[in-house]
Amino acid sequence: MNPKKKVDLKLIIIGALGVGKTSLLHQYVHKTFYEDYQTTLGASILSKIIIQEDTTLKLQIWDTGGQERFRSMVSTFYKGSDGCILAFDVTDLESFEALDTWRGDVLAKTVPMEQSYPMVVLGNKIDLADRQVPHELAQGWCKEKDIPYFEVSAKNDINVVQAFEMLASRALSRYQSILENYLTDSIKLSPENQARSGCC
Repeated sequence: MNPKKKVDLKLIIIGALGVGKTSLLHQYVHKTFYEDYQTTLGASILSKIIIQEDTTLKLQIWDTGGQERFRSMVSTFYKGSDGCILAFDVTDLESFEALDTWRGDVLAKTVPMEQSYPMVVLGNKIDLADRQVPHELAQGWCKEKDIPYFEVSAKNDINVVQAFEMLASRALSRYQSILENYLTDSIKLSPENQARSGCC
């Protein structure tokens, strides 16, 4: 392990009100679950340090409010993010149907790059019995958009770590690719340009 290789990544978690974004984040960062959370207003931020591919990653994870009236404010938090979790509640069809809008919002606000913007989709609350979103429907939506899909339970800690760490891995790969391209582009020397830069 090379402790000198350190990367800060900003990840965001978005989705409709009440899908369990705060619960997922607290389960991942603190290994805790509370039945009652206050509605997130704007955003709150938690950090976690993990090691991936011999690199120390400091994940700064932004938990955003899902209320419609905060959507324009929340979208300002997307800027500079390295990856995104789209969350919905498997017992709430409307929260799943809203994924298109949330995905569109984040893609419109993040800087377009050649490297695709990393996302994962989490279908939360699989521990509950009154499921409204069939696995096949969610899996199909994700496959169509080439986004990994995880069925998770923040309450029972099912697939939460795997989902967050897959996003971190994809965000790290994108970061390394952008850095590599930047370094390659910045050291290219063109003999033609040098010749032209001479006097008269």
